[in-house]
Amino acid sequence: MRALAIAATGMDAQQTNLEVIANNIANINTTSFKRGRAEFTDLLYQTERAQGVANRANQSVVPEGANIGLGVQTSAVRKLHTQGEISSTGNDLDVAIVGKGFFMVEGGDGSTLYTRAGAFNKDANGRLVTIDGYGVMPNITIPDDATEITISQDGIVSVRVGTEENLTELGQLQLSNFVNEAGLKPLGDNLFQQTEASGEAVVGVAQDTGFGYVKQGYLESSNVDAVKEITDLISAQRAYEMNSKVITTADEMATIVSQNLK
Repeated sequence: MRALAIAATGMDAQQTNLEVIANNIANINTTSFKRGRAEFTDLLYQTERAQGVANRANQSVVPEGANIGLGVQTSAVRKLHTQGEISSTGNDLDVAIVGKGFFMVEGGDGSTLYTRAGAFNKDANGRLVTIDGYGVMPNITIPDDATEITISQDGIVSVRVGTEENLTELGQLQLSNFVNEAGLKPLGDNLFQQTEASGEAVVGVAQDTGFGYVKQGYLESSNVDAVKEITDLISAQRAYEMNSKVITTADEMATIVSQNLK
């Protein structure tokens, strides 16, 4: 009975949906986390009667056919790169991106990775790094005797050395954009990797055309909406229950048939 197999694919799809929702909720307080959304497509159809052809020789064309669907499958888990809420931290090395763009950091293998999490710090040499120690690109090193750090909205990093009256410019943070942000590969640690689906990175600076601006002393919060996640969770639960009911009903029908054959 096809209904059993079809309903099983529906339950499997809702299990995936539940896992995506659970991950969203788990990361509700993760800096710059982007919520995921499970997307599904229907499986192949089994044609019982084809439309657009004559049912028999020398007869009229059948206007509509009978195509029985064979279930559902997960097609993608889309990352939704919408802006999260900007929260004040008061930390001079916390930087939020308001608008489009990603910070560039150097991975452990020397590759370029991308992140929206601007919770920066300094390593033992004064280099600007992420909270996990990935070096910010381009390299910006803050001297030991810096008494004040300022980051402008276009990403220029300046410091006051000692008691000097004027600020010393150290460099400018660069941002990257992608034609298809959803095509980036999530790596964990708030990092993304470029893929063929995302396209090549378009490098620029804050406030350039197509880029947002940066805000010192702020961090971008997760874009997970607790109310929406709970609503989606209830919807997934109801869908799972309905597919389970189909399996129960199909089993009962099969039992009736087998009893009548005895």
